[in-house]
Amino acid sequence: MAPTVLHLRSETKHLEHRSALTPATTAELIKAGYIVNVERSPERIFDDEEFEKAGATLVPEHSWVDAPKEHIIVGLKELEEKDFPLKHVHVQFAHCYKQQAGWENVLARFPRGGGTLLDLEFLVDEHGRRVAAFGFHAGFAGAALALEVWAWQLNHSEPFPGVESYPNEDALIADVKKAVKEGVEAAGRLPRVIVIGARGRCGSGAVSALKKAGIPDENILDWDMAETAKGGPFKEITDSDIFVNCIYLTSKIPNFVNMESLQVPDRQLRVVCDVSADTTSPFTPVPIYTVATTFDKPTVPVDGLTSGPPLSVISIDHLPSLLPREASEAFSHDLLPSLLTLNDWQNSPVWARAKQLFDEKVATLPESALQK
Repeated sequence: MAPTVLHLRSETKHLEHRSALTPATTAELIKAGYIVNVERSPERIFDDEEFEKAGATLVPEHSWVDAPKEHIIVGLKELEEKDFPLKHVHVQFAHCYKQQAGWENVLARFPRGGGTLLDLEFLVDEHGRRVAAFGFHAGFAGAALALEVWAWQLNHSEPFPGVESYPNEDALIADVKKAVKEGVEAAGRLPRVIVIGARGRCGSGAVSALKKAGIPDENILDWDMAETAKGGPFKEITDSDIFVNCIYLTSKIPNFVNMESLQVPDRQLRVVCDVSADTTSPFTPVPIYTVATTFDKPTVPVDGLTSGPPLSVISIDHLPSLLPREASEAFSHDLLPSLLTLNDWQNSPVWARAKQLFDEKVATLPESALQK
């Protein structure tokens, strides 16, 4: 039986430096008998030579399109918006299972070409728990940026400037501590922060960043399901300076905050970081903005407020890219046991569940999307 070939594609999303495979996990896959082709990439946090030393074969950027049909294409973020049908099995985040804007066009490319999407967001074990997620680093980066935006807003009238990836966590925290100090000088106090979803991966990352930045426990309101069970909106959000939403939703619940709840004369809230960044999802519990933000333009203002301070929203959907090396290493390490079963993915429970979900979602596609 011929060895299974995995093809790691170069990411096309702007400022996406993370990788689903790392040199370390690539070496483990090759040791297990896989062939790993790695597209050269100017953006990836790992140098091409690191993969070559691990035993991978370097191939040109974007060569996955012409790779043999039996090769499995491994990526991270969604593909570029093109129309050509997809013939391969793709392992990636596609952001098309929760009725996001344009979901049908993204998803339909797979059945139109005879391909399959095994979405990394929905890889779960027998207990329904995700086998790998960037949640911790998403929450960590989101809370760190939220502190910087809070401090910036207190000292500047212009929008918060663009940000770039950091080489490591220490460099990020050093910048955040400096910003918090400037914010405290302007406000006369440290910020109060509410984190919803604080017990999960994402929320624990957010709380970790806040503490490393010097925010004391008494200034952190760490909520989870028990605290939100009564249903929002919650005044505790508008009483805080910063709200970090770390909740992952697949169905609608009462909003945590909405435009009406923001229209209170004593609102303190200045920054919302919606780490889930399901901007156009009908399930969002933070329906106060409609624009996804980017590293180039990290914030969007909330319009229509009649009183209180300005309010900025961070809704970057690849926050872990702020710490691409640590985030990639943690994610790929957790994903490795599943990656090692890709040579028989149809019979591997984790991948079989992902295929079943793919089939269910394809069945909901309108006929018009399949006939392009």
